[in-house]
Amino acid sequence: MGDLHDHALVLGKFYPPHAGHAHLIRTAQRHARRVTVQVLASSVETIPLASRVAWLREDHPTVTVVGAMDDAPIDYDSREVWDLHMAVIRSLLDAPVDAVLTSDAYGEELARRLDARWIQVDPGRNARPVSGTAVRADLAGHWGELSPAVRAGLAARIVVLGAESTGTTTLAAALAARLGTDWVPEFGRTYSVERDGGLSAPWTSTEFDLIAAVHARHEDDALRTVPRPVLICDTDILATAVWHERYTGTPSSRLLAAARERPPALYVLTGDEIPFVQDGTRDGEHVRHAMQQRFREVLAAQPVPWLEVRGSTAERLAAAVPAVDDAVAQHVRFAPP
Repeated sequence: MGDLHDHALVLGKFYPPHAGHAHLIRTAQRHARRVTVQVLASSVETIPLASRVAWLREDHPTVTVVGAMDDAPIDYDSREVWDLHMAVIRSLLDAPVDAVLTSDAYGEELARRLDARWIQVDPGRNARPVSGTAVRADLAGHWGELSPAVRAGLAARIVVLGAESTGTTTLAAALAARLGTDWVPEFGRTYSVERDGGLSAPWTSTEFDLIAAVHARHEDDALRTVPRPVLICDTDILATAVWHERYTGTPSSRLLAAARERPPALYVLTGDEIPFVQDGTRDGEHVRHAMQQRFREVLAAQPVPWLEVRGSTAERLAAAVPAVDDAVAQHVRFAPP
């Protein structure tokens, strides 16, 4: 390899970051004492620049990752267009670079303009046969090329919720099995059994804040390891807000705000037409229909699409799966760069 370079540059759209990008960055680290990675995003793209920067910083903590918007067109034969791109690239550099690493041939001109050495890595992408175009065209097919951080950022969450004894857990597990993915059980049920004072003690707002925070953490952990770009969740923060209202008598602005900050791709409300089963942890059938109506009202007042499913588990699956497929397709749709 010879002597190390002082400062190497890797740049790209990282739309989204994938294994090929990781190979390029790690190769740069072997060639230079310091590496800067520039994320150059376009305003038409549907993955936020901040997300791409954050994912790369997590995956490559020992390199410098910076980003900026660059809406200049791609035209490698135009000196004027090159000048526009170079203005952005130079604005992100805090020191000169003496090496530029790319897979594509534009690296030669980029290196010349930066008075640096061009190191071409994996031309033709034979070692890492993946590209951002391929990932965007078939996210599920290239899911294994993405890091846990990127998976967590791109996977769609589908939330199953409903009143007591309406089959949310049964449907969540069945949906996950049908889709070949994972599901997150309701943390609130576990907490309600184990809490001090048991089920009869008065509830406080801080308990619901805790339930929401822990459940959200379980979701985030599952998103990083989910085998497909969809995760099924048995309730979420919005459902916790409904139960807060039920047990404390007042709505929680904190929980409602937190729910707005992490909307799922779809809500599936389980119907209350099935027989009520008392398992020792439930209020009783006398409040079930009123709670179901409250869930309908809350779902109708928020922007995420939702549907109510009824009947047997098979009938509920038959109604839910097409809606889930549509929601996931919308969630993972990428605008052309």
